[in-house]
Amino acid sequence: MSVAVRREERPEGGHLVHFVIDNAGKLNSLNRALMAEIVEAAGNLVADPQLRLVVLTGAGERAFVGGADIGEIAALDRDSARSFITAVHYCCDAFRRLPVPVIARIDGYALGAGLELACPCDLRVASERSTFGMPEVRIGIPSVVEAALLPKLIGAGRARRLLLTGETIGAAEALAWGLVDLVAPPAALDEAVETLACPILAVGPNAIRLQKSLILEWEELPTTAAVARGIDCFVSAFETDEPARMAGVMLAKLRARREPHG
Repeated sequence: MSVAVRREERPEGGHLVHFVIDNAGKLNSLNRALMAEIVEAAGNLVADPQLRLVVLTGAGERAFVGGADIGEIAALDRDSARSFITAVHYCCDAFRRLPVPVIARIDGYALGAGLELACPCDLRVASERSTFGMPEVRIGIPSVVEAALLPKLIGAGRARRLLLTGETIGAAEALAWGLVDLVAPPAALDEAVETLACPILAVGPNAIRLQKSLILEWEELPTTAAVARGIDCFVSAFETDEPARMAGVMLAKLRARREPHG
């Protein structure tokens, strides 16, 4: 049981981090010790100025994260339940609050706490054999914490279906619902992740960080305040040379296309 963080230097500049949750013998289920390790490892990424993107995944081919550890849940009482579920929230929120985009690479089960962990990621890519669900009601507890993001992702009706029935859905249905962004055969899963990673890595790193922070604020702000915050964010972009430099390159390309040849 561990967390593996592997940095991949990219030709576009900076690096991508592969963040692997490894409790494969138990479908990468989350227990207290593993959750503490996840929060610490994710927190260590925040101050990395060269970080461009995080790909979050589970070890093995059976599960992204199969849920919270059922043994620990069965042993909870009123006194310990709050600290346990708060730890699940801290895990999910650690990725939601990272300053760069996070892609959930999902292969196999994403159930309960596993789906709650995928929801706050910015993008989700799944293999065709992946399964999604919120089965907590089947063991006598409600789905909570980042399950609150489901109505915005898939609509209130579909969220109710998952939350109230405890049923699971497959990758094709998850794609149709908008729960995941891409679905690929298992052998092509990494290639599918790369199709989203490449355009993110190709654009301005400062602009991407500003955009992610703004998206998070939009989720909390009324419309008028969200528009005003966007204006502030736009101005902040000009604190670096990134807009002038990148817009200059694009302008030069446009001019080159317009100039007659020969």
